[in-house]
Parts: sequence; structure tokens; C-alpha cells
Amino acid sequence: MTKPPFTVSSKAISMIAEISALERFAIRFERDALKLRRANKIKTIYSSLAIEGNTLSETQVGDILNGKNEVAPIRELQEVKNAIAVYDNFASFNPFSLEDLLRAH
Repeated sequence: MTKPPFTVSSKAISMIAEISALERFAIRFERDALKLRRANKIKTIYSSLAIEGNTLSETQVGDILNGKNEVAPIRELQEVKNAIAVYDNFASFNPFSLEDLLRAH
């Protein structure tokens, strides 16, 4: 059996533990950031549609986003689905393009 070109010391183990802790923190931070983005997406869509008179609740908007079926007027359900599609494609729109504005609307 060959001997590895290194020795495992308490310092090496301590450094590995620190790296592992940083990775766990980064993963937890990313998970929390995803939850926050999702919550903001739901609130943004709900608020935008409420201004326009859509009566669906924030919970219903979240359920539609999750693919659940809701019992509501077809027009209001379609408004939510359309808003989700626009939100998902927002980065592809040119803010100076009339065509993109009309497509988003």
C-alpha cells in the first residue's frame, strides 16, 4: 500500500470543518433567498392584479403558481396565469421596445 503525500492533522480537519460550515451557510442562504424571491413573486402578481380589480387572494395566486386548480371566474384565473407568464419572461423584455410593452400587456 502506498502512503499518501499528506498527513491528516488537526489543523487540516479544522480547516475542512470551517469550509463545510461555510458551504452549509451558503446552501441555507440560497434556499432562503429562493423562498424570498418566490414570496415576492406571489405578492407582486397579487398586488398588480388587485389594483386592476382581480379578487383572487394572495393564497390563491400562490396556489395557481404551484399548479393547483382554483375555483374562480375564468377571467381572473387567466389574468393570474398571464401575469405569471409575464413575470417569468420579464428579463427578456426590452424596456424601450413598444412591441415588448404590448407583448407584456
